[in-house]
Amino acid sequence: MSVLWSPSSEAVAKAEMTRLARELGAARGVALPDYASLHRFSVDEAEAFWRFVWEDCGVHGEAGPRTLADGDRMPGAKWFPDARLNYAETMLAPRPEASEAIVFRSEAGAIRRLTFAALSGAVGALQARLEAAGVKAGDRVAAYMPNCPETTVAMLATVGLGAVFSSASPDFGVKGVLDRFGQIAPKVLIACDGYHYGGKAFDQMEKLAEIAAALPGLELVLVVPFLGDGRADLGRLKCAEGFEEAVATPRAPKFVRVPFDHPLFIMFSSGTTGVPKCIVHGHGGTLLQHLKEHRYHSDIRAGDRVFYFTTCGWMMWNWLMSALGQKATLMLFDGSPFHPSGAALFDYAQDERITFFGTSAKWIDAVKKAGLEPMRTHDLSTVRTVASTGSPLVPESFDFVYRSIKKDVHLASISGGTDILSCFVLGNPVLPVHRGEIQCAGLGMAVAAFDDDGRAVKGEKGELVCTRPFPSMPIGFWDDPDGKKYRAAYFDRFPNIWTHGDFIEETANGGYIIHGRSDATLNPGGVRIGTAEIYRQVEQLSEVQEAIVVGRDVEGDVEVVLFVVLRPGIALDDALVKRIKAQIRQNATPRHVPAKILQVPDIPRTKSGKIVELAVREVIHGRPVKNVEALANPEALEAFAKHPGLAG
Repeated sequence: MSVLWSPSSEAVAKAEMTRLARELGAARGVALPDYASLHRFSVDEAEAFWRFVWEDCGVHGEAGPRTLADGDRMPGAKWFPDARLNYAETMLAPRPEASEAIVFRSEAGAIRRLTFAALSGAVGALQARLEAAGVKAGDRVAAYMPNCPETTVAMLATVGLGAVFSSASPDFGVKGVLDRFGQIAPKVLIACDGYHYGGKAFDQMEKLAEIAAALPGLELVLVVPFLGDGRADLGRLKCAEGFEEAVATPRAPKFVRVPFDHPLFIMFSSGTTGVPKCIVHGHGGTLLQHLKEHRYHSDIRAGDRVFYFTTCGWMMWNWLMSALGQKATLMLFDGSPFHPSGAALFDYAQDERITFFGTSAKWIDAVKKAGLEPMRTHDLSTVRTVASTGSPLVPESFDFVYRSIKKDVHLASISGGTDILSCFVLGNPVLPVHRGEIQCAGLGMAVAAFDDDGRAVKGEKGELVCTRPFPSMPIGFWDDPDGKKYRAAYFDRFPNIWTHGDFIEETANGGYIIHGRSDATLNPGGVRIGTAEIYRQVEQLSEVQEAIVVGRDVEGDVEVVLFVVLRPGIALDDALVKRIKAQIRQNATPRHVPAKILQVPDIPRTKSGKIVELAVREVIHGRPVKNVEALANPEALEAFAKHPGLAG
């Protein structure tokens, strides 16, 4: 049987999705008896749908008279062009002051709790310090931080003032951080003195000093003593102060209302073809899309306890933050999910009565391989939803969740991306879960699979496209005044159609299967990695002449394989492999380190001299290479197809 779970009739009746269909249908005088009809209405009557979402979700601000201008243009459509709002104002909407807004747990088990009053007071206090540093609407504030309460405070304080927030996790190397923050010139940098992972402490002060010195226009560095052992020597940094002093005197937060498309977050692409692209998302689009996904698709309600295992370098951190808009409690975790044991996250879910448990497909697979059976060892009775993203959740992992984690739970495999800061396809609490399938397309999202000729197909792989505008489309790329880079990224393949870069299949059940990326981006463990970020490190080694890196599909995941051409007379030995891995780990992140490093005599390239990652990827998977005639040296592919290092 393909159906692994179905909601009870009682759960369906209580679901926010059911209420939405009933009340939206009544308001518009139409019958919306099932999800198919509700989704169709949300796409065909998009203006009515999104205005209803604004009102139903209690957005703070003025919506204005118009809902959509230039709705036939993509890009170019403008949602709520007369609106004034602030994302943080809805996140910090009044609720009981003593209620928990944040619970934080480190890998060592330490627990911190922030009431709503404490969170609001810290946000207001930090805003005063930011204003004293000259931060105003449109300025950038960057965080080089773990997933801890201080990062949430920093984000809300920044965007509440109309400034723009961006973040990276502390496992990024100096080059990786500067490739990102160096482009956006933050006025303030908020960073930790170090972090913990896998039972080890990592001092960040040397890296932080190098980063701060290299950022132009930096006015203030606020250092969070995350290690807690007094190693934050502020004298080593320019314009540095302690974060704790900045939030010592609670104040009421400020909310500067801005236009719907005012910049909120700057996210970063994977950096496949150079330094990462800076993707700018706006207040209104991010807010409406997240409220929709949390309230209706995730059935998150006031008082729920919402967890997602993420770092501040992944878009799921931003997505998690928006659960505050439902008056839920953010359940934050920092560190290794397998320290001190593989039960760490299940312990957290049990101890803190988590209701929404979000993670990655890679983590679920790791739990399975570790032989854990939390259904037998933990009380997960409060968990209503398990969400998975980052990479496709394979059918066997669906089986594992229901066999070994929890039998009666809504398993929501979801897929979207940094590009839209949300989901194209995701879960639905009123629909059954079919083995290996994402349940549905998101409300308001005109999702389709296109073949090479731009025709919608079902039951076969196609390019994931969205054929109509949606509010969370980026407002553009940073430093792209004419929008040329933005259009090239998503609209060149099919004009006036968003092309996302995933292979997707619509099933007979109305669900979806993601078959991986359709471009050369690497995706190990669900973390998108750009090849250029690896090349920039490898090419600094004198022994390496050239390199090409691809993703290889292995047991439902992707492993990074780096092929190198070395200088004449040099062989790839264990010592050189270690040097290459150390170079990548220290200057990018541990996730960039290849699973395999193999030597080849030559690298295939086009007649114009470009290396061809996609051709190599096809060859190592035993698939035919299209357009071999476009290669200047097609014979080079043979070494990849027959490489003994790929055996096993």
